[in-house]
Amino acid sequence: MNIKIALLQMAANGTDQAANQAKGEDFCRRAHAIGADLALFPEMWNVGYTPANPKPSTTPDLWQAPERWSEVPPVSYPDLHLTWQGQAIARDDPFVTHFQALARELDMAIALTYLEQWPGAPRNTMSLIDRHGTNVMTYAKVHTCDFDGDEASLTPGDDFSVAALDTRQGTINVGAMICFDREFPESARILMLKGAEIILVPNACPLGMNRLAQARARAYENMVGLALTNYAAPQANGHSLAFDGIAYGEGGERDMLLIEAGESEGVFLATFDLDALRAFRSREVMGNAFRRPHRYSPLTSSTVAPPFVRVNAHGEQYDSSCR
Repeated sequence: MNIKIALLQMAANGTDQAANQAKGEDFCRRAHAIGADLALFPEMWNVGYTPANPKPSTTPDLWQAPERWSEVPPVSYPDLHLTWQGQAIARDDPFVTHFQALARELDMAIALTYLEQWPGAPRNTMSLIDRHGTNVMTYAKVHTCDFDGDEASLTPGDDFSVAALDTRQGTINVGAMICFDREFPESARILMLKGAEIILVPNACPLGMNRLAQARARAYENMVGLALTNYAAPQANGHSLAFDGIAYGEGGERDMLLIEAGESEGVFLATFDLDALRAFRSREVMGNAFRRPHRYSPLTSSTVAPPFVRVNAHGEQYDSSCR
């Protein structure tokens, strides 16, 4: 069974949600035209991941400068909160239902991203819409970028989600993590433990050699397919990519990379061989085959000691238990 995932590498029209909706539809139709079973958007597409109040490049990030931690942050974060609050949409907003109808029309799943209305403060969300137009999973970014003024004002997600997705080719188990989530191996690990075969990663940041290697590692260590869509240049730097999760074949070690885009806009198609992936997962040593969870108790501790003590973008000492 081959599953084709289209990486919709686009540049947004700022916070113009009508324009972003139209462009997103156009790219979904282009994905359908080349045989995609699923189309994956970059992070927070409805507002183009546009900062509520971009800070000057000369303003040091508080979290990077301990000698400045006692200073008042240079940006009014309540104002940022109100700005993004006004741009957030509900799950039944016409922006979302438009893509549900489009998924039905095209008989193609769509992984749609948006700034979601939520009590208190919005969430950074991805909804997985199946080919019948049903929202089968909504995931909110767990690791919000609390060193960033905008995301520090968001409500983080509280769980990692996996859903059985019915495609034209058959059913696959799909998980999601968003941008900064991939910096933490626990994110992909939990998704693997919950049964994910392919992990979707909407993204909105520069991708250099280390982050690209990181994505490869997540696929390798969990024996999962991974599809990542980033914004095109100049908003980010593109390099959307996909790994099939199959590190070894009959001839020994092999390259898991299915596709890597350049920096320009485009629809990039990655084909995942699910039969080969499932066979590989049933015989190899990574994933959950030889783990020793009884030795991992420090992973559940919330204690943070130097050199990892930080403040968030509000100038407050970061406390993960409050997030």
